[in-house]
Amino acid sequence: MALNKRKLGDFIKESDARNVDNMYNKESVVGLSTQKQIINTKADLSGVSLASYKLFSPGQFAYVPDTSRRGDKMSLAYNSTEKTYLVSSIYIVFDVFNQEELIPEYLFMYYNRPEFDRYSRFNSWGSARETFDWEDMCDIEIELPSLQIQHKYVDLYKAMLANQQAYENGLDDLKLTCDSTIEDFKKKYSIRTFGDHIKRVDERNVDNKYKNVKNVSVTKEFSDVSSKVNKNELSNYKIVKPRQISFVQTTHNEHVFCNALNNTDDVILVTSVNEVFECDENFILPEYLCINFNRSEFDRYARFNSWGSARETFTWKDLIEVKIPIPPIGVQKSLADLFTVYRERKLINQQLKDQIKKICPVLIKGSIEEARKEA
Repeated sequence: MALNKRKLGDFIKESDARNVDNMYNKESVVGLSTQKQIINTKADLSGVSLASYKLFSPGQFAYVPDTSRRGDKMSLAYNSTEKTYLVSSIYIVFDVFNQEELIPEYLFMYYNRPEFDRYSRFNSWGSARETFDWEDMCDIEIELPSLQIQHKYVDLYKAMLANQQAYENGLDDLKLTCDSTIEDFKKKYSIRTFGDHIKRVDERNVDNKYKNVKNVSVTKEFSDVSSKVNKNELSNYKIVKPRQISFVQTTHNEHVFCNALNNTDDVILVTSVNEVFECDENFILPEYLCINFNRSEFDRYARFNSWGSARETFTWKDLIEVKIPIPPIGVQKSLADLFTVYRERKLINQQLKDQIKKICPVLIKGSIEEARKEA
């Protein structure tokens, strides 16, 4: 038969290999996103033993069984790299052991459909936490076309992914150019504080006029908020006007200096605990500041200079004491233009990723229809 309906448990097996000999350190620890990607972990690993962490090897899948706090999506990823990562012991890691009938990349396309997220949420169980456990995963019924048809559609998926990754590699080169230029500026220009050239802003949405609420994310951009935000109760939210910058004071959970420049023509709202400020652009450009903020060196500086017990914070007072090289405004603009190109291409790259994710349901449907025609 060209189409075969089977339980997923016929093809996958759980893996429980641990980092018992501490071969891998905290640099190998990753998290999993609801966008089905491997991401940097947000966990504080200070003093944490990694011996119980699970190995997430090339060609393996990993997912978080808890589905109740992730916006109705499952956090899952496929390790298509040549690196072995570490994931939390509460994650489930598994392999496709029967690759004569199921290609791992085909399964990953299957997982990248919104239908799978809806299925996993509907079939999650629990009181305090709803989970989609290993038995639930194995119990999934999947319609499988022939291996030849799977290969055909996986090849289409891989070709699109290769194009996107080639584009992303060019982004890394742009980022490296920005970072290395800052290093050169340290040798050419005086290093001083910029606190006298920025102004703290605290304008509130008192009349609920604006509804464009955003988070300041760990990727140093504005991102969408969860559906739990009541957009009819936004009077206490801070206004971020075009060309203003907002940053998150807490660094303990994020491990980075979360900041974002409003480079749109629209007003953005952020939570009242965030700081908002604007630059005197006769002396310093907001883009130039963000280039400095977006360097890993600045993340380390912000973390080292954060203070507190329950929450470690990098405050407004800490920010205005920061010293950076400040070249003439024309020199800043040249680098800012390059940074703008980087941001625009980064947005295009994200759009490419979104398109690839959206094409997965189409590819799965196409493969099944083709199998049915052959039958």
